[in-house]
Amino acid sequence: MKENYALITGASSGIGLQIAHCLAKKNYNLILTSRNKSKLSDLTKEISFKYNIKCDYFSSDLSEINAPYDIYNFTKSNNYNIEILVNNAGYALPNAFHKNSMEEEEKCLRVLGISVIALTKKYINDMISNGGGKIMIVSSVAAFAPASSLQSLYGPVKTFMNRFSESLNFYNSKGITSTAVCPGYTVTNFHTASGVQKEMDSVPSFLKKSAKRIAEEGVEAMLKGRKVCVPTKTWQIVVFLLKVIPNSVFSLISGLLAPGRYDKVK
Repeated sequence: MKENYALITGASSGIGLQIAHCLAKKNYNLILTSRNKSKLSDLTKEISFKYNIKCDYFSSDLSEINAPYDIYNFTKSNNYNIEILVNNAGYALPNAFHKNSMEEEEKCLRVLGISVIALTKKYINDMISNGGGKIMIVSSVAAFAPASSLQSLYGPVKTFMNRFSESLNFYNSKGITSTAVCPGYTVTNFHTASGVQKEMDSVPSFLKKSAKRIAEEGVEAMLKGRKVCVPTKTWQIVVFLLKVIPNSVFSLISGLLAPGRYDKVK
């Protein structure tokens, strides 16, 4: 007999880990995925014991082309029915576009975009057969901001993911909802890992939010079937301003909102 689970990518740290805790508190069984096998193993035991739920893991690198299919095959072979799909895994490159290799750019696109599409395509057919399901795509406030000189692909891919998530809501008639969660600056290890910790350190503290808060607001929005969630009032105001102020005005305040991200290419 199949049991229902929530699958979370990038679940070993940051927002993904906090989403795992939020869903476990609500008595959802979990499948955790990330590249860090040893950490996943420890977290699986910890979460399973703490919340008295079923929790399993599968180590996978979503920058590899076959990774989404390996994840899907793992869940199918174990009769895990995925009722919630959380596409959270992150990836970013610290250098200017001309300094990154094409291989690095392709890996970035696979993690942030192609793997999201591939996983969704696999699981959405199961969701249709099962009469419904919920999808979360962890996007970013960068989806609403002007293009930046750092991480050239990051903002455009997140804009693409927002539109992709929006299109998935045409499956509402099948009982399926998709929520694009768009956090602003979040305190995780992502910025160190992607080489922009210096810029993150320059961001005013009132703009930095905890991964726990982002996860809680994102999970609530997903469970309610909201199409877009910008966690925290602070970033809701920022996104509103990004939509209404001209780019020429934004350039005057970009040093406050996004230190280093709108500097000239070196």
